[in-house]
Amino acid sequence: MTNERRVLVHPDKISLAGSAAARFITKMIDVLETEDEAHVALTGGSMGIAVLDAINASAARDSLDWSRLHFWWGDERWVPRGHADRNDQQAIDALLAHVAVDKSHLHTFPAPGEYEDLDAAADAYAAELANAAAEGSYPRFAVTFLGVGPDGHVASLFPGLPGIRETERSVIAVRNSPKPPPERLSLTLPVINNSDRVWLMLAGQDKASALGLTMAGVATESVPAAGVQGRKRTVFFVDQEATAEVPDDLIAKNRYWTSADDN
Repeated sequence: MTNERRVLVHPDKISLAGSAAARFITKMIDVLETEDEAHVALTGGSMGIAVLDAINASAARDSLDWSRLHFWWGDERWVPRGHADRNDQQAIDALLAHVAVDKSHLHTFPAPGEYEDLDAAADAYAAELANAAAEGSYPRFAVTFLGVGPDGHVASLFPGLPGIRETERSVIAVRNSPKPPPERLSLTLPVINNSDRVWLMLAGQDKASALGLTMAGVATESVPAAGVQGRKRTVFFVDQEATAEVPDDLIAKNRYWTSADDN
């Protein structure tokens, strides 16, 4: 087993999304050849949803048995269910409403009004993770998708805030997010790093510093993305603009790989 990091560069956002989409379908077909079910963690953001759009548009979409997949989310904005700003609603609109997913396999975060407060909602999602775990406090995700902010944040784990240091809880309540809305729910780094594969998507010049610092191995508290490490593979799907501050020897330019590279 290897857990190296790899940066895969694409000419633009469209090719980045298409590459990640094709890779996801192929990898999940491989996983389901040996597993009865698999768990996937999704992300929001423009690139995260662009990948889901590309999966939905793929001619190979229906070659995957969607009924055997469980979907979770890395984080969620504390806004009403069905709100256009919710990551789960964006994912449903882009992909999940168009494929044969068992609705009981959509593990969406709670919404306001469903629990007493944000902390109770975090506890409820943590309990749902634990109930789905074969062992321990959370399932092992076959793939976790993450976006990365210009400040290097992943999920709703922001630089300098306590959440990035959390090691006991699987889910945290976030009340002081520097990005609106201030209240959110988020998985913690131990849950993210329990994933077999973590795929991070970055596009645009404003992500170049975050990618460069992450690959340089700066402190996780300063750049949360630097603390992300999948059990088997950690892959950065990036466009050309995002690579401006990454040394050439850390980048596999225009490299596309086969499933053998994940085994």
